[in-house]
Amino acid sequence: MEFSIPHKIHQVGKGNNWNMKNFWTPFLRQFQHHLKIERSLSKNSMLAYQQDMEKLSRYMENNFPDVQPTQVKLEHLRYFVNGLAELEISEYTQARIISGIKAFFRFLMYEDRISEDPAQLLEAPKLGRKLPDTLSFHEINQILESIPLGEAHGHRNRAMLEVLYSSGLRVTELTDLKIGNVYADVGFLRVIGKGNKERLVPIGKDALKYLKLYTEEVRNHMTPAKGHEQFVFLNQRGKKLTRVMVFLIIKKQVELIGLKKNVSPHTFRHSFATHMIEGGADLRAVQEMLGHESITTTEIYTHLDRDYLRQVLNEFHPRG
Repeated sequence: MEFSIPHKIHQVGKGNNWNMKNFWTPFLRQFQHHLKIERSLSKNSMLAYQQDMEKLSRYMENNFPDVQPTQVKLEHLRYFVNGLAELEISEYTQARIISGIKAFFRFLMYEDRISEDPAQLLEAPKLGRKLPDTLSFHEINQILESIPLGEAHGHRNRAMLEVLYSSGLRVTELTDLKIGNVYADVGFLRVIGKGNKERLVPIGKDALKYLKLYTEEVRNHMTPAKGHEQFVFLNQRGKKLTRVMVFLIIKKQVELIGLKKNVSPHTFRHSFATHMIEGGADLRAVQEMLGHESITTTEIYTHLDRDYLRQVLNEFHPRG
């Protein structure tokens, strides 16, 4: 197939002159339906796929306006990816976008809309395995102890961060936690994770203590907004907390104690896993608690553990 090669991508992101032809729209809608119904992805994951595919469709409309989704070739996709690099989009973002593109064309294959997958040989940037940021147990305690229970939302914020660290939850799993899914008598939470998969996660005594304080002293005296009655953690308007609000609460406490680290809700999850591995926990048990589909995802924490052991050797061994 012959076509002109665009020198640069001018419209990868949002553009004022984008007038996408109707033949892209139904394909993207069907793809979204597939992600929601058949793959049971979360809203955040679906939104990421949607935004990545919009980048490709905008590019195709601006550079190859007559090429339909079922006519896309590997060459088109390579020009698009090269354009991402020219725009200095990070390698991690490039890899995520390529992942979304591959999922879209796999969907077209699954639906028998195409006979060959043009994205099969599309290569993503080689990414180094980045070790996640973690907090020490002392730093975790500093953050938790800096939350005054006597102030507004103190009980809620302390209970929330205790649960986040005690059970290694994702931030969405925390904000979506429902009262009926807290089994305090046996020390477990029922969590709805990625792909709408359920799992039982243990919760520690300290976290249960502060969760009980919050529910009895604050939560039971609130009037939840309609549709938010079952959620554990509510804002002052009686609605469940948003992911952004959890980020802001953590950021405030980190700044309050003067900690010079970039701390997010996921940092608590990473710290939970790291401290479990350092303490000798079985890798598969940690995998189950984190809700990782593959053990290889959990194995990153063994690298952290080895770094810690190497640090101990260097610090305390006479020939370290």
